[in-house]
Amino acid sequence: MPHRYFIAFIFPSLLAMLLFIATPIVSFGIQSLYVEHDRVLITSETCQPLGGCTTETAVDAEASAQLKREKPLGKFVGLRVYGDRNHLAFSEVAEIFRTPLGVSDVVVRIYNLPFYKALVFTLTYAFTVTPAAMLVGFLLALAVNAVPRYVRSPVIFFSLLPMVITPLIGSLVIYWMINAEGILGAFIQFLFGNPELSLKSSLALTWVTLIGYGIWTNAPFSFIVFYAGLQTVPRDTLESAMVDGASRIERIRYVVMPALAPLALFILLVQLMDNFKILEPIIGFNAASNATSLSYFVYTSLNNQSAQMFSSAAASSVLTILGIVILMTPVLMRSARQFRVQR
Repeated sequence: MPHRYFIAFIFPSLLAMLLFIATPIVSFGIQSLYVEHDRVLITSETCQPLGGCTTETAVDAEASAQLKREKPLGKFVGLRVYGDRNHLAFSEVAEIFRTPLGVSDVVVRIYNLPFYKALVFTLTYAFTVTPAAMLVGFLLALAVNAVPRYVRSPVIFFSLLPMVITPLIGSLVIYWMINAEGILGAFIQFLFGNPELSLKSSLALTWVTLIGYGIWTNAPFSFIVFYAGLQTVPRDTLESAMVDGASRIERIRYVVMPALAPLALFILLVQLMDNFKILEPIIGFNAASNATSLSYFVYTSLNNQSAQMFSSAAASSVLTILGIVILMTPVLMRSARQFRVQR
């Protein structure tokens, strides 16, 4: 293909990536280096003929607006936002390591810092939900592929329902069911013999619920991709394995799984990125007291009741993007090695 045709073919995609991916990332990086201007205060003194003088301090709205017009990005602080207590907390972490503490105490204190608490849950969620959802999807694809053809369509439809439901709505519905007054909540209280047990009061129950919900919503994507891949597995190879006496488990291990390996890598890549950005279930389950994520940091910064903290949200976004890049690097390197071997 001539170069000019190739460039004309990929130009729309490159333009869309530049406008909707690269530009926001650059803007996040720039905004994270600035904070809002300090408020300009004016002090006025009012004196009464017989009552003495009183001093009042107020915000000079005109001077503040002028300062914002002159420097719309805010006050430049460099990387200071990344190191404050709400993010990497360099000073607090250094103080913890300077204090003579046991390993468990150090871990607990670092975990109690907001960013690291969110990071721990984000990584736990991503590394638990992703492989579990892939396994469930793969087993479901094998099961559906083995059932008679006339019942496959209804089974596929019901298997894909979690993908149809909006994540926030789905989490709200399950939250109502698992709440103390809901049918699942009442069953859990009966099962553990604790009428006080609830999703809000139990950290472990909150994490298990969020992870279980994540597996339920992610498994259909793995299922549909694996199911499509099963239709491309060479029938001749499977029949030859059957003739040679290979059992069903052996055929899956030595024929099906190698054939689906590229698809598994694709699913791993997509779902790791998606699960690292968990937000809607935390909001839907009202679980912020027991579980927060890096994306939830951005959400709360932009919905702060007193003021929108754009620099904090931008810094959290940049750190989230860096986390995704770090997670994706081994997967992409392995994919590149496989591509070189195939060539």
